[in-house]
Amino acid sequence: MSSQLHITNGDSFTQRLNSLKLKGDIITWREMLCEGKTETNVGSESFWKTRFDFLHKNYNVSKSWFVEKTLKEYRSLCNHKQQDQIILWFEYDLFCQVNMLAVLSWLKKHRRYAEIYLVCSGNEDQTDKLYGLNELRDDQLLRLYDKKTKLSQNDIEYADYVWQLYCSDNPIRLENLLEFDNNQFEYLPDAIRAHLKRFPSIKNGLNELENRILDISIKDKPKSKKELLSNLITNQGIYGFGDTQYERVISTLKPLFSSFNPVRVNAKGKSILLTENNYYSQIRDTEVYLGGAIKYNYLYNTDTNRILKL
Repeated sequence: MSSQLHITNGDSFTQRLNSLKLKGDIITWREMLCEGKTETNVGSESFWKTRFDFLHKNYNVSKSWFVEKTLKEYRSLCNHKQQDQIILWFEYDLFCQVNMLAVLSWLKKHRRYAEIYLVCSGNEDQTDKLYGLNELRDDQLLRLYDKKTKLSQNDIEYADYVWQLYCSDNPIRLENLLEFDNNQFEYLPDAIRAHLKRFPSIKNGLNELENRILDISIKDKPKSKKELLSNLITNQGIYGFGDTQYERVISTLKPLFSSFNPVRVNAKGKSILLTENNYYSQIRDTEVYLGGAIKYNYLYNTDTNRILKL
């Protein structure tokens, strides 16, 4: 009998997976590597120090919380050495896909002889809707599990390579990889494209997400910040962010709003959205990283969909 270990994308799905009564232990990957500086050596002391520094500074995460929630679970993963089948449960969005790459990079180094399987939700019916794991019924989850993809050594090497590029200081190298030819990771190309659009636009200094926040604020006239957040999360496409992440983005745009209750964009914000003015010099921050790259060292050209180095 082969023994199994499940690695999930978050606590809420871990609870759900427990209810399905599949054999094997479950580990929750509690990270959000799509935000803040990342290092290639997943699980190393410097990797976790870099991550804690980012989470503490930007989300007020305490050391005790980080140790209890993230490091304890990671150490539990390290202690699960005997399982010969490891099943990853992740979703189509940028948040999940980046975490998935990091986990596969770690497995490549530390679990070389295990069979690695991927269960990834997204296109589940004839509609254009992409589904998260928790949006699926039990029978749909079990069907996904039965159809899980066994990853070859080449697949794992490929994921590790994309992770190395994500952590490099030059996103242009990642852009050059967009002719993806690995069918096992069907949602990765769109996630990487979404990542690249997080660099500031050459037209007004704001990235795709920041422009969308202004656009929705003007068009929909939300009655409160809560309503704005709900709208952003419902219509965010492939990002997979939570409200705390959107709160943080909105806080950097605060000077472009006259009010948040109701939500109103001021004249300056409107002129920037119309690309009559450029906000780059005011929003630029040399401490902000996307993966291994400083966000404001690059610009995104929305006409050519290419990254430019400043």
